[in-house]
Amino acid sequence: MSLDLAYNNADFIPDGASYPDRWIEEARAWREREAAVGRARLNVAYGTGERQKLDLYLPPGKPEGLVVFIHGGYWMRFHRDVWSHFSEGLTAHGWAVAMPSYTLAPEARISEITRETARAVETAAALVRGPIRLTGHSAGGHLVARLACGGGELAQEVRDRIVRVVPISPVSDLRPLCDLTMNGTLQLDADEAEAESPVLHLAPDVPVTVWVGAEERPAFLDQARWLAGAWGVEHRIDAGRHHFDVIDGLREPDSPLVTAILA
Repeated sequence: MSLDLAYNNADFIPDGASYPDRWIEEARAWREREAAVGRARLNVAYGTGERQKLDLYLPPGKPEGLVVFIHGGYWMRFHRDVWSHFSEGLTAHGWAVAMPSYTLAPEARISEITRETARAVETAAALVRGPIRLTGHSAGGHLVARLACGGGELAQEVRDRIVRVVPISPVSDLRPLCDLTMNGTLQLDADEAEAESPVLHLAPDVPVTVWVGAEERPAFLDQARWLAGAWGVEHRIDAGRHHFDVIDGLREPDSPLVTAILA
């Protein structure tokens, strides 16, 4: 099996091509509803770039703290507007949820995206007091894991507030990606792939749960297992879930995924 095929998700998910359009419509409805009742702060700049903005979704009362969700798309696709509704299960528990966009490849290298998302977390942290929990899906799972394992990307006062990290279906070892066709866009070289691979960094000193769907491609099952093994952390395999619906639990206040993030 070619590596390109191994990392292809949509073609192996029933009606996989329909998911982005569905997400966009559901996200728009949620965003408009939350903005109408004053629980959405949209287009908060964390830098000067066009995509260096975040949306902040607030609970009805004083926030318990902050969850930052970083979206996936192989660092090449999507926008925060696609995922707004996935804040629903967390705000229901009283947590504020920040969702940043970031500059996409090839305009930014993955190492630059890591630094951008660090600035997004710091900006959101200045808006919401209390503990911080990081989660993200796919490439976003990579980014939250990368931020959690250190290297100077996050200001220490923000790092000290992080209490839990839940990478969902993360790409934790970037070295295999160097041989993929998509690397024509990502422009990874061996040094950057090594430096940006969470599996090659020390584990963070906060609780981590690596989450992955049981029906995901073997490559993503491997990536999740590699990270959990390298860090010696909890590894949860979500029965019946594939790479696209593995995040559905974020919409459900009582889901196992929301419970894991807020544990």
